[in-house]
Amino acid sequence: MKTKILFIALLAFSQLAIAQKHIAKTGHVWFYSYTPMEVIEAHNRQVVSILDVSNGDIQVILLNKSFEFKVTLMQEHFNENYMETTKFPKSSFKGKITNLDKIDFKKDGVYTAEVTGDLTIHGVTKNVSNTGTIEVMSGVITAKAKFKVIPKDFGIQIPQLVETKIAKEMEITADITYAAN
Repeated sequence: MKTKILFIALLAFSQLAIAQKHIAKTGHVWFYSYTPMEVIEAHNRQVVSILDVSNGDIQVILLNKSFEFKVTLMQEHFNENYMETTKFPKSSFKGKITNLDKIDFKKDGVYTAEVTGDLTIHGVTKNVSNTGTIEVMSGVITAKAKFKVIPKDFGIQIPQLVETKIAKEMEITADITYAAN
């Protein structure tokens, strides 16, 4: 009898722990580069993320090769010359919401989220901090953020021949909706 009660208690606890983690399998991350010579924009809608609302841990991972460009040649150059996707197939963020006490995941609303963690691009990891939003609507959680990335800071070499066509600072936007539990 004690074994059954212990088993039921463990099962209930494990279900509670799972309920605290929200998963997104089709998040959307895109980047934008503007110069007077060229506008570059690429979208990746295959972003995977886990958000643990109990402690604020957040992880985001994407395959660099999944970025889609309007111009096929740009996509080819991005994968082969700049991101070297064969050598560096993934980019990721692993961090924490630092103002978790200001977000009520059980109440509809839009909340400011302060996030700090490690951003890895092109095999280089940098500690970053940013402010975004968490929207809660009928139990569905959506995280949004915009931030800037300097390709050179992540070891991405831009050939001198095209450096006037690529912004020195890229705008990255993330829009990730987590499945309701």
